[in-house]
Amino acid sequence: MKKVIAIFQTESRLFMRDFFAFFFTFAFPVFMLLLYGSIYGNEPTPYFEGQGTMDVSVPAYAAMIIGVTGLMAFPLTISTYKEQKIYKRFDASPVGKGMIMAVQAAVNVSMTVIGFILLFVIGKLVYDIRIQGDWFTIALAMLLSIACIFSLGFFFTALSPSTKINNLLCYISYFVMIFLSGATMPKELFPDVIIKVSKFLPLTHVVNTLQGTFRNAPVGQYRDSLVVLAAVMVFCVAAGALLYKKKSWM
Repeated sequence: MKKVIAIFQTESRLFMRDFFAFFFTFAFPVFMLLLYGSIYGNEPTPYFEGQGTMDVSVPAYAAMIIGVTGLMAFPLTISTYKEQKIYKRFDASPVGKGMIMAVQAAVNVSMTVIGFILLFVIGKLVYDIRIQGDWFTIALAMLLSIACIFSLGFFFTALSPSTKINNLLCYISYFVMIFLSGATMPKELFPDVIIKVSKFLPLTHVVNTLQGTFRNAPVGQYRDSLVVLAAVMVFCVAAGALLYKKKSWM
């Protein structure tokens, strides 16, 4: 257990030293919140069914945080460790590569939760965001969203023959999804053609699910998104595990 705790602490420090991961997990969502909040405020508007702009935006920015950790920080760490033969060294130790990967996942999930808390606290203090849903349902929606996007990142690492290919897949998927899913801009502002395209992106369904649970919407309004997230998670975990069985960690 002491070894696991030591590895967790080390991986946490490495995460904090990664400027991209640190900035886009903790700073950028807050920056977006303050920037658009200063422009639009958070007064209830019929455009968002009686919600304020920040009431709608905060769960969307939370989806952005999941995208950063699940599609960038976590998979890029795995691919780097693989290419540098670090897992091979751990596999020769009592800890094993499986435990290292589990700790890395735990670190990124922890950073995601911290990013959530920071975003929510600032949103509440500065713009008095209204959260109508219960926290248990919101937590379940967040866990499913995290599992889905992290499994997608894991699948990319299993699919990619090299770190460069993995980085390309992660960067493309991340930037396409944060701009077309409604994570950075309310999807109500999108033209119809973009809305149709966005339905094929997992992060769109993360945004839909989190926004639905935040406003305490009936489950029927985001049931399709729950199904998509669960399906993507199951497929990516199963396919990724199968691909890893056929790969050499040497």
